[in-house]
Amino acid sequence: MERRTRILLIEDEPKVAEAVRTGLGAQDFDVTTAVTGEEGLVRLTAEPFELLVLDVMLPGQDGIEVLRGLRQKGDKLPVLILTARDALEDRVLGLDSGADDYLVKPFAIPELAARVRALLRRGSMESPPHLACGDLHVDVPARRARRGDCELSLTVREFELLVYLLRHQGTVVTRGMLARDVWQQTRRATPLDNVIDVQVARLRRKVDDPFATQLIHTVRGMGFVLREGEA
Repeated sequence: MERRTRILLIEDEPKVAEAVRTGLGAQDFDVTTAVTGEEGLVRLTAEPFELLVLDVMLPGQDGIEVLRGLRQKGDKLPVLILTARDALEDRVLGLDSGADDYLVKPFAIPELAARVRALLRRGSMESPPHLACGDLHVDVPARRARRGDCELSLTVREFELLVYLLRHQGTVVTRGMLARDVWQQTRRATPLDNVIDVQVARLRRKVDDPFATQLIHTVRGMGFVLREGEA
């Protein structure tokens, strides 16, 4: 089963939680829910997530306290506040406490999904400009890649694919993630799986075939991972 982008939703209103879980799930996100701030913090400690959707008015520890706690620990997880509090001072408080975006209820699922995608793209763009894995080095601004002393000649798509794999190195990247984040396709009548497989094969021939150590691995039934050593 392919791994999807994991989102944690901390929300105590069952109808809202179900609407978000279903709506984002239909957009190929994997949404886990928690009903209190305390439960959410436990999940954040125990499981990896790419983004947090956070209600403010929660029983016990409220959303602002959860957010401040994360930022005080240096956690840079993208956070989108989803709340009924629509006053200007509430928005300012949320953003000043470390939120990356703020959406007021009631909301439309397509807008929430678009904001989630924007935050995930922003996170990718803020990655270091120089990426490396073993003797593979990529200068993102200069769009140059080399392995050892050998300069790699990559097409635009191959370069984007390599950068994405490097930014997620050590983590399995699914074809769904590549379709969404590299090809910018969320809905297609025909899946891009074959196109993606061909591009990965071409990239692998340039990045791995001439060298003794393989970096790009296929994880059967899941996707691809870039790492030194076996997948």
